[in-house]
Amino acid sequence: MSTTQAWALHRPGGRDLGLMAVAVVGISLSGPMTALVVAPALAIAFWRNAAGAVALLPVLLTRERPGLAGLRLRDLRSSVLAGLFLAAHFAAWLPSLSMTSVAASIALVTTTPVWTAVAARFTGVRLPAQVWWGLALAVVGAALIAGVDVTVSLRALAGDGLALLGAIAAAGYVLAGASARQRLTTSAYSVVCYSTCAAVVAVAAVVVGVPLVGFSARDWWLIAGITVVAQLFGHTVLNLVVSSVGPTVVGLAILLEVPGSLLVALVLLGQLPPLLALPGMALVVVGVALVVRASRPPTATEPIT
Repeated sequence: MSTTQAWALHRPGGRDLGLMAVAVVGISLSGPMTALVVAPALAIAFWRNAAGAVALLPVLLTRERPGLAGLRLRDLRSSVLAGLFLAAHFAAWLPSLSMTSVAASIALVTTTPVWTAVAARFTGVRLPAQVWWGLALAVVGAALIAGVDVTVSLRALAGDGLALLGAIAAAGYVLAGASARQRLTTSAYSVVCYSTCAAVVAVAAVVVGVPLVGFSARDWWLIAGITVVAQLFGHTVLNLVVSSVGPTVVGLAILLEVPGSLLVALVLLGQLPPLLALPGMALVVVGVALVVRASRPPTATEPIT
């Protein structure tokens, strides 16, 4: 399968929609749960990736072990690249939250599916106008939910730039993952990707002096919960479907974290949504629906699991 085919849009089937719904619930729980953790953000990023890789290793060495036969180092390059992009996403986006407004940072980082679509278009993937309209509506809806405000300062502009860079890095992560999943099973790809990300984040934490241990029992339990819901039921399930629906659809699923987190925060934390949240959620839903309707029907080929 070529890069063009791997990055094309495919209409999700019933199984894919069910799996993406599970993944959206998982990643939507990530933000509110992370807000309860006192430990540094880099430590959370390290442990959720490291623990995610360790949790998937038994699956790789047992149920999916036959998929390792005939693999060469070059088959793992896209997985390593995805891990580097994921680490770059954390490195760029997390600092932006303290440099610009949280709303602006979230609005900019949710442009990920736009960048996956642009990259796919450059490789020759033809995207109907309906897809671009859907992407635009979904991103505007996410911005309304975040309640974007305008802060003009050099620090805020730098933060905005980092958030945008975080979105582009996240797009690279999804695109590299789609390429890797052409040859690798979900567990093989995820173990390599998460391990790479964890290693890079660990080095970054040492360089900037961020501790990776010494937290309260409450924080460790929350980090474990984040690993299960966000890393295993969130990112790993999206890694499973990216080979059948394409990176842009997966990017849109990740964007659904914005309204999802809003609902979770309302239920679990009692945080009231901003005034424009309801029309924003409506735009996100309409935008996602437009993209899904414009996607090509899936092929009859069963994707590697």
